Amino acid sequence: MTNPPLPRHVAIIMDGNGRWAKQHKIRIALGHRQGVETLRAIIRESSDLGIEALSLYAFSTENWRRSPDEVEALMGLLLEFFTSEIDELDQKNVCIRILGDKEGMPEKQREALYNAEARTGKNTGLKLNIALNYGGRAELVRAARILAEKAVRGEIRPDEIDEAALADALYTKGLPDVDLLIRTSGEMRLSNFLLFQCAYAEFEFPETLWPDFSLEDYHKALETFASRDRRFGGRKA
Repeated sequence: MTNPPLPRHVAIIMDGNGRWAKQHKIRIALGHRQGVETLRAIIRESSDLGIEALSLYAFSTENWRRSPDEVEALMGLLLEFFTSEIDELDQKNVCIRILGDKEGMPEKQREALYNAEARTGKNTGLKLNIALNYGGRAELVRAARILAEKAVRGEIRPDEIDEAALADALYTKGLPDVDLLIRTSGEMRLSNFLLFQCAYAEFEFPETLWPDFSLEDYHKALETFASRDRRFGGRKA
């Protein structure tokens, strides 16, 4: 009996930390901390299952608008995560890639991101993509500028710019498109996440808040994906 097909690339919008904290009558920062525990478990499971790529929406360009206390807490958790987890991730052969504008991050966090990419860059296991200071539209604008600069330098003709050329100018260069996108907490929108890469993704919107999202919930989403009839715009004969 064959195992059900797994998605090559899973993307997750980790939503609901704030609502979880409110339900438990604790500070939002503690909701985010509990969300990190879920994050650890999902990364380990994805690696153990042999999923090729896992992309996580951790901090968007719009999240800077949140309260200074919440942003400070998120930045602190980010630094703590890379400090505490980098050894295990490296040992598990995980390759970390940051999606987004690293230069716009605070100095300590920026240094941690560059170090994580440098240390794990040659690893051949799970491709762990963490979207930080990221926006899907900004990514597309950045890609357009890269291609325009190549055209000005004569490295590419305008008529040579196709989907493949655009994909190669994105943060996710060399990775497969997203097969399965999961957004927890029941919200049903992309929120400017991987707009190009999710063109033919299957979507799952579990109502579970991210801190409560269990490995069982994850496996249910993967099982649902395996049952989908993916035609990519075609039609069954």
